Amino acid sequence: MSTTSKSPKKVAQTAYHIGKNTLADYSHPFSPKKFTQPQLFVCLVLKTFFKTDYRGIVEILKDCSELAEACELKTIPHYTTVQKASRRLLKKDATQKMLAETISVVMDEQKHIKLAALDATGIESGHISPYFLTRRSNSQKPKRNTQLTRWPKLAVIVDVATHLILAVHPCRGSGRDISHFKRILNALPKPWTVKQLLADAGYDGEYAHRYAREILNIETTIPPLIGRRPRGLPRTTYRRQMKTNFDTETFGQRWQVETVFSMIKRNLGHSVFGRNYWSQCRDMMLLVLTHNVMIVLFVKELFYKAPIGWILAVLSALVLSQATMGSFSQLPSCSSEV
Repeated sequence: MSTTSKSPKKVAQTAYHIGKNTLADYSHPFSPKKFTQPQLFVCLVLKTFFKTDYRGIVEILKDCSELAEACELKTIPHYTTVQKASRRLLKKDATQKMLAETISVVMDEQKHIKLAALDATGIESGHISPYFLTRRSNSQKPKRNTQLTRWPKLAVIVDVATHLILAVHPCRGSGRDISHFKRILNALPKPWTVKQLLADAGYDGEYAHRYAREILNIETTIPPLIGRRPRGLPRTTYRRQMKTNFDTETFGQRWQVETVFSMIKRNLGHSVFGRNYWSQCRDMMLLVLTHNVMIVLFVKELFYKAPIGWILAVLSALVLSQATMGSFSQLPSCSSEV
């Protein structure tokens, strides 16, 4: 079970390292060159980390000089500079490069991911709480529509072993989950391949199995529960295989993607600040990137601590073996004399 780092300074340093490896220093040759794009990316990550807005992260950077020093920021940018940078830095191509960079830090040599899980979740928008909607629906006033008909929706593919997010597709709900199945599979980074993909019944469909298995060579495990139940077995090939030979033991690991959603909503918040569609998509991409940065930082800390633990384990094993050999040497020797 993985966890996330809670140090804002270390998060800023890791985000700065990832930004420097994926982003150019300046977006234009004639830019003012007051701030680099990796430094502005750090500001965006810290904004998500502290669950604040653009004005709030600027004030935090003014009060905490160590955070500015972590990304070599000499002057604090205006909040409008950070807001305009989000439109430029959080485009689809740039975010996919930064997402792939976070994966490469952990899985540099490992190019094959054995098990991944796919799912989508709803994200709240605005300041209206679900408690207020419940009270309004139960009031004696004339009833209004208290159910949200459109909301931000975040679909992710997660590595079950590390809780890293491999691919992301921000969209809007409501709607069937299977509608974004091909898009999010095509968003998987090229150097890495997924051997087996787990998904719930919302992605059940013969063409989903066929696209993943025959085109992308990914083994899918999806329960065949969508649609009217047939009298016998499903007629299509892959759905019939799911019905007759379903891998129940492996499918039990699908809940790891629910754990990732819980980690994001507990650590980074369950709502976005954006008002329109594209700003909400950028906020959801920031949630994913910040989550991966925090996971990467924790894994690296474990990596640096591992040799010490390994040395202690070897020393303890040697001491135990010597003690055992000493106890055996004190026993009387077996004589062959009669």
